[in-house]
Amino acid sequence: ISSYELHRALGVTQKTAWFMLHRIRLAMQTKTFEKFKGDVEVDESFIGGLARFMHKGDRKTANQRAPVPSKTAVMGLLERHGHDPLDKGASQVRVRVVPSTRRKVLFPNIAEHVEPGSEVFTDAHPSYRGLEDRYVHKVIDHAECYAKGKVHTNGLENFWSLLKRGIKGTYVNVEPFHLFRYLDEQVFRFNNRKTKDVARFVSAVGQIIGKRLTYADLIGANAAPATT
Repeated sequence: ISSYELHRALGVTQKTAWFMLHRIRLAMQTKTFEKFKGDVEVDESFIGGLARFMHKGDRKTANQRAPVPSKTAVMGLLERHGHDPLDKGASQVRVRVVPSTRRKVLFPNIAEHVEPGSEVFTDAHPSYRGLEDRYVHKVIDHAECYAKGKVHTNGLENFWSLLKRGIKGTYVNVEPFHLFRYLDEQVFRFNNRKTKDVARFVSAVGQIIGKRLTYADLIGANAAPATT
């Protein structure tokens, strides 16, 4: 829910409700050293306003891979489950904000989260060329079709759709500075979608310990000044 809805329900200020929600999102943040393996989808997307609402100068590059000023690049990895009849687990996703979708940015993230030798499925974005050196890399060209057997990125496309509908429908506008927190929330919800509300609540509460977020840190007041 939005901070405005929470502030009306609890009788606190909207600023307090916004701070509370971000502390809950911090509790939802999950980190692990375990790498994805098996069948892994890799894709990227851009979060931001629609092209028709952009300045005319930005609109020309809105559909290109390079991020435009009003959009933020995000990268996602999804480990599939269920391809083995004995494996009943749900797909798991990891997402992060990235400065660009160039190879020098994407490759280190893939190496960090995907075990070498895994089957990696991507679209035809040129930045993915070279993955075959460490992975079984298979490409689906969306100009031709969206799936060839198990070669597709439909799992991540579904996640992007859920993420964007959630941001647009609930929060309307999210500043790029805070976007990673909303990604943490949606990743937690997606990865725990097969569990009940009580189990999700217990899981989130159990992750509160050791995660402290001050208001000054939240708004970046303690950040080091930028250097030129």
